[in-house]
Amino acid sequence: MNIHEYQAKELFDKFAVPSPQGKVAGTPEEAEAAAKAIGSDTLVIKAQVHAGGRGKGAFKNGFQGGVHLIKSTAAARDIAAKMLGETLVTKQTGEDGKLVSKVMVADAVDISHEYYLAILLDRETSRPVIVASTEGGMDIEEVAEKTPEKIIREFINPLIGIQPFEIRKITAGLGFGKEEGKQFGKLLRNLYRLFIECDCSMVEINPLVTTPDGQVLALDAKFGFDDNALYRHPEIVAYRDTDEEDPREVAASEYDLNYIGLDGNIACLVNGAGLAMATMDIIKHHGGDPANFLDVGGSVTREGAIEAFRIILSDDKVKGVLVNIFGGIAKCDTIAEALIAAAKEVGFQV
Repeated sequence: MNIHEYQAKELFDKFAVPSPQGKVAGTPEEAEAAAKAIGSDTLVIKAQVHAGGRGKGAFKNGFQGGVHLIKSTAAARDIAAKMLGETLVTKQTGEDGKLVSKVMVADAVDISHEYYLAILLDRETSRPVIVASTEGGMDIEEVAEKTPEKIIREFINPLIGIQPFEIRKITAGLGFGKEEGKQFGKLLRNLYRLFIECDCSMVEINPLVTTPDGQVLALDAKFGFDDNALYRHPEIVAYRDTDEEDPREVAASEYDLNYIGLDGNIACLVNGAGLAMATMDIIKHHGGDPANFLDVGGSVTREGAIEAFRIILSDDKVKGVLVNIFGGIAKCDTIAEALIAAAKEVGFQV
């Protein structure tokens, strides 16, 4: 599950991770009121969608950029009016883009230097890893490819948590001075606590910045959460914005189905994630293109299996369905009954 930037700032405030003051708005009038409440001479207004590259994006109405610097409350209202209710297309949204229903108005800060900071779950070592770089504000994959020496990685023992010597090592690697280093150390400790206590799979700050007056601030953030742990965090589940998700994936989640839409025309219905991946590989190996990943699991019900077929067939690109069920994990008669029921309901040939 992902969350919006303004929601990330709420978590930052809760865990004492310093970031510029910001307020969310759903109308141009609310944006103007937010700008007045913040009261800064220079502000930034950002479209709130689950995608990166907003600053270089473009709206389908012709308005350029999902991030703008503004110097008046009237400008906040005017630019919000051009963003809200419009579709923003970035390099991460695809051609369809994403509808902007909220904007965030925040205090703009003078920047001395930009850094990159993230905490991720490294699956090879089963440990959290802190990734940092002096090259913030850029595509971190590009930095890793062209200048890998500028990437700092520190693996954390999950049983004892982040240690002072690890914080000092990262602080020195980023070149912080004494006062900024103290601020960064406190920020990193609080960020790690947020990562663990909220069962995050990723927390990324890009950029982390220093200001001319010596502040260290998280300017922008992306969060990912472990879906399997969300039952422990109803307050985070409340952040979920289903309008930002594929409607088919939302419908699948209601029946505990693992569905991801793809671009092919051969749909798959499989039980078990590994078998589903292998089935997709087989389709691709023989020249086909899978239309989806769909793992119905081992305890799928008849109703869930019928919903799985309904979701699959809602994709206009689908020309055929490959069912691959490993008997014993799921009941084959349940899948067969669902196949027949779905055929009668939707009208496809078995």
